[in-house]
Amino acid sequence: MDSLTYVGHATTLLRLECGSILTDPMLRGWLGPLRRQGPAPSSELPKLPDAVLISHLHLDHFDVRSLRRVPPKTPVVVPRGATRWARRGGVDRVREITPGETISIGDIEVTAVPAYHDGRRHPWGFETEPLGYRIRCGDRTVYFAGDTELFGGMSELGPIDLAQLPVWGWGPSVGAGHLNPESAARALALIQPRVAVPIHWGTFYPVGLRRLRPDPLIQPPLEFARLARDVAPEVDVRVLQPGGETTLEVR
Repeated sequence: MDSLTYVGHATTLLRLECGSILTDPMLRGWLGPLRRQGPAPSSELPKLPDAVLISHLHLDHFDVRSLRRVPPKTPVVVPRGATRWARRGGVDRVREITPGETISIGDIEVTAVPAYHDGRRHPWGFETEPLGYRIRCGDRTVYFAGDTELFGGMSELGPIDLAQLPVWGWGPSVGAGHLNPESAARALALIQPRVAVPIHWGTFYPVGLRRLRPDPLIQPPLEFARLARDVAPEVDVRVLQPGGETTLEVR
């Protein structure tokens, strides 16, 4: 049965009949001053996917150390120009892609779609075009947004069975180029998927801040679900805690 596991942050494991996809693997317990707040991913997780999709160069989405846990022969799809970082992660099979292009990995069809976000690895550093992905297996279509702000082209993604939408980030606030609960709900109204799962929340947070500002670790997906009931009441919104899983079937 097709399913989605919200591993945490932008890392998800999508299991479809055609194969399994791991998105933006960030599998470590820390990144600079950030510490993982939810459960650690299983040590078996990196061995499960048939392919890995990476949306953009930011360190919390394209983590070289996490890639080293993935078997080298696993195909990894990256934005055009990002192969050098995949190679540093020990990847043998790198596939570059730009918005509008489609590639096949076995029976899985992967199409890169636009994302409106900063595509640099570091401030003032090398830049590639950030991506979202539309994943198709048979008659099942899934949208992984990566990191993006709201844009009108979301209404042109086509029929979507499951949308994975970011609703926050890794700190007490989110800046430009990100969806928050309100803009993610508006995105949902444009996309009109059957099922939506909020991601990119509740996983990483600055050291020591949880006691002072716990709400950003808890409230964003709940606020997103509340707003979605008003603007997209026909969409089945499922809030998963990091490590949680759901099927793609309509309830």
